[in-house]
Amino acid sequence: MFRTFTKQLLATVLSLLLVVGAVPSEARAQQTGSTGYSGQGAPLSAGELQQLVAPIALYPDALVAQVLGASTFPDQVAYADDWLHQNQNLTGNALMQAVDAQSWDPSVKALTQFASVLDNLAKNLSWTSALGEAYHTQTADVMAAIQVLRAKAQAAGNLKSSSQIVVVQQAPQTIVIQSANPQVVYVPVYNPTVVYGAPYVTPGYSTTAVVATGVIAFGAGIAVGAMMSGGCCGWGYSSWNCGWHGTAVVYHGGAYYGNNAWHGGYYGSSGSAYGPNGSAHYSNGYNPSTGTYARGGTVSNGYGSQSAAQAYNPRTGAYGATEQGSNANGSWGSSTASKNGTTVNSQHQTNANGTTGQMHSSNGASAYGATGKNGNSAAVGESANGDKYAAANGKTYSNTGSGWDQKSGSPSSYNKSSSSGWGGQEKSGGSSAMSSGGGGWQSRSASARGSESMGRSGGGGWGGGGRGRR
Repeated sequence: MFRTFTKQLLATVLSLLLVVGAVPSEARAQQTGSTGYSGQGAPLSAGELQQLVAPIALYPDALVAQVLGASTFPDQVAYADDWLHQNQNLTGNALMQAVDAQSWDPSVKALTQFASVLDNLAKNLSWTSALGEAYHTQTADVMAAIQVLRAKAQAAGNLKSSSQIVVVQQAPQTIVIQSANPQVVYVPVYNPTVVYGAPYVTPGYSTTAVVATGVIAFGAGIAVGAMMSGGCCGWGYSSWNCGWHGTAVVYHGGAYYGNNAWHGGYYGSSGSAYGPNGSAHYSNGYNPSTGTYARGGTVSNGYGSQSAAQAYNPRTGAYGATEQGSNANGSWGSSTASKNGTTVNSQHQTNANGTTGQMHSSNGASAYGATGKNGNSAAVGESANGDKYAAANGKTYSNTGSGWDQKSGSPSSYNKSSSSGWGGQEKSGGSSAMSSGGGGWQSRSASARGSESMGRSGGGGWGGGGRGRR
């Protein structure tokens, strides 16, 4: 049972990484950042844009700039947030040095100094993706929408200078928000449904638990310091600003439009390197038929191999990442998949003594399992709604609230183990985020078909090396 569970779990993550939104669409032309609409179809209306920017419109200008830039890299936002959670022991200069070594965009790196903001973007990926697309295709309209909301919040008496921020009416249609202390930044916390004097409900965005009033609160101040703009980390807070008079986001004094490959700048590329000690391979690509961005790489030598991959579909909000490795002693791996607000993390390890694995879902589901070297196996888990399951030696048990019930085989001592906390094999609660159905992620065969437009030398959907730029 556990082997089947592990194979299904890994196959689902792999199918995600090989591709995959369910809604085909025409590829969009490469965008170059402009003040006019540069997308296809109908642009968003002024009201729709105001709904989209409502959660960030009252942030200080530099933080708004970082968020707009980072939102055009939703896959990096998700990865950086996960990386930050795994490296909570890093602070100060050590954190900055570690972040600087990553390959993320400067705007994403900058947001690692504001963990709550980055986490909010990662937890609301469909909104983040929509915000990034709007900024890239309707730059001037997005900036105008932010100013409209600032004016409304000010008129409602909810936006004013304080010990945390300075609010300045720079021009009749321009309100600038800066930190009261250039060395310390306070992130505003407010309810976008009430702070503007009129309800604004943002699609794909879950408002955090804040008081349902127009009051703007602030979290703890974050020391940014002058060092943030120089030395190793020129992507720091003081390097960003908003140019409200036609230049949009400003980075190091120049206009910044984010991801230039948004919705179709590339079909794919790949490369390999070989040496006396091993080999390395990489590939990345964009699938215009599904809207999926993906990248991956593998390194191998005489001791074993290590590989990693990521994929993200901004149309569906589905995201996946995996790391796998093997050597003479066995194999191991971990994967993350997110969709519709649910995130599933899984890990597995195999050696001469057998296989162990586990998964945890943000909706509360979890599962654990193991297979010994002699073939004996056991799995336990709990679904999101609290149903518990256990399996061992060919027998399966469930507890859906009225005690343990054996589902197959004859009674055994496992019926008497309910008090020991047996959970159960992961059921619908955990699998809902990783299902290949539900109008989100396709099957592996469908994925392979969708990836053909990226070239046939890209390794099963990562993108072929022969297509390159458009």
